[in-house]
Amino acid sequence: MNYFVRRPWDLPQNQITDQSIYSNKTARREFLKSIGVIAGAGLSASMLGCKKATLEEIDAAGEVEEGKQNYPFPRNEKFEYGRAESVRKDAAQYTNFYEFSTSKEVFRYVEDFEPTPWKVSVTGLCKNPKTFDLDDIYKEFTLEERAYRHRCVETWSMCVPWTGFPFSDLLAKVEPLASAKYVRLVTFMDPKVAPMQQHDEYPWAYSEGVTIEEAMNPLMLLATGIYGAPLPKQHGAPVRLVAPWKYGFKSIKSIVKIELTDKQPATFWNTLMPHEYGFEANVDPEVPHPRWSQATEWMLGSRERFPTVKYNGYGDYVASMYKS
Repeated sequence: MNYFVRRPWDLPQNQITDQSIYSNKTARREFLKSIGVIAGAGLSASMLGCKKATLEEIDAAGEVEEGKQNYPFPRNEKFEYGRAESVRKDAAQYTNFYEFSTSKEVFRYVEDFEPTPWKVSVTGLCKNPKTFDLDDIYKEFTLEERAYRHRCVETWSMCVPWTGFPFSDLLAKVEPLASAKYVRLVTFMDPKVAPMQQHDEYPWAYSEGVTIEEAMNPLMLLATGIYGAPLPKQHGAPVRLVAPWKYGFKSIKSIVKIELTDKQPATFWNTLMPHEYGFEANVDPEVPHPRWSQATEWMLGSRERFPTVKYNGYGDYVASMYKS
């Protein structure tokens, strides 16, 4: 089932290339070459068709093999959705990853993205700056599966089983200094495979930030997997942040750098539209987005609608950090 939430920069339907051009693979590639897309953006023409994709096609487009032998990890039964788990196909075919596309079918654009090998550097105000590769992550941290609700600022939601480890465990390895007040996270930068990064009106590379207290909260995960397997490319392979009490844009994907700092960092959406995307970005039904209400949310797949709960229902874990 496909959904589309139109944004100000999305093209009107009458400006979209006619589907007949894309129905023939050879003609499609020649058309993309003629406008400089394939040469400059690294897109795979084989994945740009408009037909409805099967689960097998979605899996093939986003699959990551490295680390697969480690899965699945034990489920932490402490965490429950409180509603039905999202169907894996629904979650895999409807994602935001603006490095690749402003559409939701990001899986169609990630074929050339290679998230392995991968390294995450941790720098800044800490005693032991360190760089972790994927082998380090699987060897040095205790991973588990957690059933978390996920709430997008666009009002859609899903319930998915993430695999990962507490962000606090990574910070313990580098020993933050007392002067560290914030954590800045940065994703990869490679315009050859991520075509949206060729648009210099955006503040690439994508970055996000949280307070050190938020990063130390046991609810915040560095996730490496979903549904008992490594993260697919469109979900932010090979490692992403998961902050279930915040709107989804805070959960930065494909992290390459983590920096501890004493100053609130500039972040991607807050830089672009500060009146719409606050730095804190906690889920709150009483604080509407300037262009829509946040009072309710709808589930991917079923489109069942639920009342939005403050902190996405995780107030017992996080509310104390925000009391004045």
